[in-house]
Amino acid sequence: MADKLKFNLVSPEQLLVSADVDMVTLPGSEGEMGVLANHAPLMSTLKSGFLSVSNDSAETKYYVLGGFAEVNPEGLTVLAEHAGEVDGAQRSDFDRHIKAAERKVETAPDDDSRQDAEQAQEHLNALVSELFGG
Repeated sequence: MADKLKFNLVSPEQLLVSADVDMVTLPGSEGEMGVLANHAPLMSTLKSGFLSVSNDSAETKYYVLGGFAEVNPEGLTVLAEHAGEVDGAQRSDFDRHIKAAERKVETAPDDDSRQDAEQAQEHLNALVSELFGG
């Protein structure tokens, strides 16, 4: 039997997953990345997107709205700003996040901050579009 990866997905609201899994695919801020057991240690910020958990030929998809991922010898921990299972997602859950992203763009104090806020808003809009078709 192949080694399993100890995986925890945590949001401020709840612990969504705590399990030994085969692989996790994350929406890293520098691009999508896959994590298996015995992965080299790393820390990464996450952009809004999809997180896939593969285990015993089954896959479960979650959405994350930003956060951090840490891989260490004990496993992978994702601390998401907001997260949930894709199957249970509802459009109304995203309304306040969309409004907050719009406010960040409008109130950005400088060009760099505005560019970062616009990029985060684009990732959020793409996620919502993929989840709900527009």
